[in-house]
Amino acid sequence: MSPWSAIDIPDQTGRVFVVTGATSGLGLVTARELARAGGYVVLACRNIEKGEQVRQSIPGGDDHSEVRHLDLADLDSVHAFADGVSHWRIETLINNAGLMAIPLQRTAQGFEMQFGVNVLGHFLLTSLLLPRLTDRVVWLSSLMHRPGHIDLDDLNWEQRRYDRWKAYSQSKLADLMLAYELQRRLVACGSQLRSIAAHPGYSATELQTRSQTPMDAVFGLLNKFPRIVQPAEQGALPSLFAATVADLPGGSFIGPDGPMETRGFPRPVGSTAASHDRDVAASLWSRCEDLTDSGSWPL
Repeated sequence: MSPWSAIDIPDQTGRVFVVTGATSGLGLVTARELARAGGYVVLACRNIEKGEQVRQSIPGGDDHSEVRHLDLADLDSVHAFADGVSHWRIETLINNAGLMAIPLQRTAQGFEMQFGVNVLGHFLLTSLLLPRLTDRVVWLSSLMHRPGHIDLDDLNWEQRRYDRWKAYSQSKLADLMLAYELQRRLVACGSQLRSIAAHPGYSATELQTRSQTPMDAVFGLLNKFPRIVQPAEQGALPSLFAATVADLPGGSFIGPDGPMETRGFPRPVGSTAASHDRDVAASLWSRCEDLTDSGSWPL
């Protein structure tokens, strides 16, 4: 049997997808391939001008995509985006956007930037769009969830000395745990919606070159070697698999099938024991509800 690739995406005609961070890297490839398969893709992005440039490169143009403003670093923007599509039927939300290993910064509401964008922005967006969704939510995690630790008492790095890589790992572990926790809650209330997580392995994108440290040059050099790092077209396959395979069970985690899951073709993969800690996940969920003032979800 041949490995699954973008040509295996089933016909998506009539289906609506919201993809965050769709102006570059994995998000751009994800949006492009969904549109190529007939889907209608909402490019949810901070930079509208860049979004329009990307939309022009997507197959089908106006018939298969549109751009809407979304700044995940500002919860007011998340609310505004959700209000703008409040009357839509949306099949799938793909929580793709993310930041990695950046210097200490704060969001509009004062949250540590990586946790605020990677986790809280997507958590609130998912809660607001849930009544509109008919199929599934895809959360983008990372291999870096493995060293991650959830500090429920200091999610925003206000008490600890900030460590950019630990902050990133915490955010990607949190994304994975929230994906699992949402699936448990969907099952408990009898919903047919599915919550699925994915990770891209090690893929060449702009994500690795924004830390403002000497590592940017190192990653930039590594990204030029295809035998070490896979291209974004390959890295997006787990997200596309998670978003389109019809019989994929909720609670799945999809990643590459190659050595150490750094590259390859998509398949279900495992995750750390910490990611399956239901008590921590439930507490994390409650903390995210409090921090985003999202209240109880419509489950």
